[in-house]
Amino acid sequence: MTTPTRPLGFWSATALVVGSMIGSGAFLLPAALASFGAASLLGWGITLAGAMLLAITFARLAMRWPQTGGPYVFARNAFGELPGFVIAWSYWISIWCATAAIAVAFAGSMGAIFPPLTATPLRAAACALGALWVCSGVNLIGLREAGNLQLITTALKLLPLLLFGLIALWFVDTSHYTPFNPTNESLPHVANAAVALTLWAMLGLEAATVPAGSTENAQTTVPRATVLGTLLAGVATILACTAVLGLLPREVLAQSQAPMADAARALWGPAAGVTLAVVMAISCFGALNGWILLSAQLPLAAARDGLFPKPFTKLDKGGTPVLGVIVSSLLASALVAANYSRSLVQVFTFSILLSTAATLLPYVVSSAAWMVRGTGAVSRTLAALALAYSLYAMFGIGTEALAWGAVLIVAGLPLYAWMRRRA
Repeated sequence: MTTPTRPLGFWSATALVVGSMIGSGAFLLPAALASFGAASLLGWGITLAGAMLLAITFARLAMRWPQTGGPYVFARNAFGELPGFVIAWSYWISIWCATAAIAVAFAGSMGAIFPPLTATPLRAAACALGALWVCSGVNLIGLREAGNLQLITTALKLLPLLLFGLIALWFVDTSHYTPFNPTNESLPHVANAAVALTLWAMLGLEAATVPAGSTENAQTTVPRATVLGTLLAGVATILACTAVLGLLPREVLAQSQAPMADAARALWGPAAGVTLAVVMAISCFGALNGWILLSAQLPLAAARDGLFPKPFTKLDKGGTPVLGVIVSSLLASALVAANYSRSLVQVFTFSILLSTAATLLPYVVSSAAWMVRGTGAVSRTLAALALAYSLYAMFGIGTEALAWGAVLIVAGLPLYAWMRRRA
């Protein structure tokens, strides 16, 4: 079932992928990865390879099932109603957790421009929540308007990020890359832990598959947008993060709330730092917009199949599922508020690990769906490799995030039982 109009075209769909992927990861991950040193580059390499495998798998799935819902639709069509609900619930959790993390990252970027805005944890939380609800308001105006905003913000952040990475590589201090593994852990352990964090920067590669019912010529547009968007975002992010690692000492990076802006400031002066902070703010704002758009489309698809409450199916005159936007934004706001006493980096790290943990299950099941229902030996082999990568990444998440993810998923089962009982 689709919306009356299809306001998203190829470039809007590609911008949704790139804009959802390039949010906070490229700008804040150097701080989270600082303790791993240059060994984190192994994690980036593994993650980009895994992300491309997943992008190809999602492209094939979207060609077969070009319906609103993305991973939920693939799981339901391949394995049935209960697995479909579990994936819908898990993926929805990952979306509003990602929204919370990106809102926190936006506050960090604003703090680099106007330090008093984030001088205390309470102020930082207020800044994050303000951005979150402004983007929610844009989505409530209409789906087309949200798509246009995504296109504009993606253009404003992709080009500066690529230019920064390419230019900054000429100024890196190679001594910052040594020792290669500064930790006391084995290299495989460090690489696995880095994969768990770097995967955050690749989340969103499936974004174009979620609003497929609102996309023009979805059967061809969504697969092309998925693969191209993943490649563009992956290359730009890894390039920029590699440069930052070589511009600042590990000790400085680990304490930075806006490491890319600090690197630009150290290289070219205060004006460059402010410019990068502005680019980061635009990037986070655009990613917020994209994830909020997805947060309403997912429950819309599940509700149309009777697995989520029916009010999630109601659209306003702009084609926006209003209840999905509001409920998802409220949950993201609660996550930010519940952790406001922590530093921005602590809240960001916890939120991305929780979001990644909740996303890996849909990645695992979607890859398995193509292995079971797909055609062609080559594409099914690629799906098997994507499945292996998703399982590998799951081991690096950590017990705390996996435990919270499991608890949140189990918490959705009473809703499923209630919906089945009503049906």
